[in-house]
Amino acid sequence: MSVSPVDPATLAEAETGGDRPEAGAGFVGRSPGQLARARLRRDRTGLVSGGMLVFFVLVALAVPLIEWAYGIGPREQFQSRLDGFGMPLGYAGGVTGEHWFGLEPGLGRDILIRLVHGLRTSLFIAVAAAVITAAIGVVLGTVAGYLGGWLDAVVNWVTDLTLAMPFLIIALALIPTIALRFYGQRDEVPAGFQIGVLIAIFALFGWTSTARLVRGQVIALREREFVDAARASGAGLGHMLFRQLLPNLWAPILVSFSLAVPAYITSEAALSFIGVGLTDATPSFGRMIYRSLDYLQTDPAYVFFPGITIFALVFAFNLFGDALRDALDPKSSR
Repeated sequence: MSVSPVDPATLAEAETGGDRPEAGAGFVGRSPGQLARARLRRDRTGLVSGGMLVFFVLVALAVPLIEWAYGIGPREQFQSRLDGFGMPLGYAGGVTGEHWFGLEPGLGRDILIRLVHGLRTSLFIAVAAAVITAAIGVVLGTVAGYLGGWLDAVVNWVTDLTLAMPFLIIALALIPTIALRFYGQRDEVPAGFQIGVLIAIFALFGWTSTARLVRGQVIALREREFVDAARASGAGLGHMLFRQLLPNLWAPILVSFSLAVPAYITSEAALSFIGVGLTDATPSFGRMIYRSLDYLQTDPAYVFFPGITIFALVFAFNLFGDALRDALDPKSSR
């Protein structure tokens, strides 16, 4: 007696009661972006840090609404809430139901409203500088890596020259010089001008890391088969750069961008702290921390609130940048 082999599909159908899944239902193709999002959703650190960043961004965007609801402006002074030595009355630097984070010693300005204004200023400067530096770095790195030759040599020479310049010393020399060039020593420099100068200084020095990263990636990609096929089909330079190469560079660009923003936040705070960034008229973390140094023992709450805010902001950006790098890495185990 001969026994015919049992079809595995028939056996699976019998075991499941006749409910057969459709062909290919267990295998769903996913793009690299979908895979990266799935890895990021499984990363608790990335989710928590991303939630913190969303909170900070929403607060920065809602500054006019917060100021309207809070009923206090960043330049309003409450001298009646200070004692004879200029210290806030009450506990923890004058924390009350009206002033949630207390008052500044000496001037009596509300710390909370100046803190949210400083958050908006720092985020705007950092994100704008990161966008500009990323754009410059991507364009120069892609063109230099793909074309090579003398253009690549010139871009590398300019990159090496820029990296050799000491950022802090040049910033200390350029920022006051530019302000004096357009405004006198006794004239008040507008906040918009100060912010624009800081963004320009960051863009002048910040594009080099992105350009080198993108150039190395393009050099590795320009010999791949899909590039040869597009070149053989007669694709132009713009098509090769922006349709063939650039879509394969988003992962390192995004990671570089996410790590550049916290670097610019701390750089802006450092320059404002030493007096060459934003002035005291413009709320910023650096100026608030600088003014709080004289009150570390008598009013530690004054330095605590801006210090913990900038720490949480930079820490969240760095954690999210690390999580994003792991999520975009195809070899990641997450």
